[in-house]
Amino acid sequence: MAHKTNAMRLLDARQIQYTVARYAPTLHSGDDVARAIGEPAGRVFKTLVAIADVATSILVMVPSDRELDLKRCAAAVGAKRIRMATRKEAEAKTGLLAGGISPLALRNKPFAVYLDQHAGQWDAIWVSAGQRGYNLRIAVTDLVAVTGATVIDAVGA
Repeated sequence: MAHKTNAMRLLDARQIQYTVARYAPTLHSGDDVARAIGEPAGRVFKTLVAIADVATSILVMVPSDRELDLKRCAAAVGAKRIRMATRKEAEAKTGLLAGGISPLALRNKPFAVYLDQHAGQWDAIWVSAGQRGYNLRIAVTDLVAVTGATVIDAVGA
């Protein structure tokens, strides 16, 4: 593959194995990406930008077929309240376009990273490679290790 994203370069530098899936960059939803790459939606994780309490931005990875439970997530991260960042806020805070936000591409930014516990039902999951049109299949243990993610219950049962 000629094109490498920052997330791919990070994984290469750490000698972490991954698989790349390409799809139309016009697809923005995790469900659409899952269909495009032929994977169950529960195995394709979307990265959401949320605002904890008043001003702390966090990244939360959840299965694309689930919705973030704001109350459950707030309790899990020790915040009084969490709200979803608007698309404009998410893009401004991360420097990445919605549909391409990835904690793997944001290691140099001060985000706390969280991974929903449903990832534990898979050996590997798909996450954004930091650019629309590219997803990476990575072992859950490697994803947690490289991002420093804390596993939480963010979507409920």
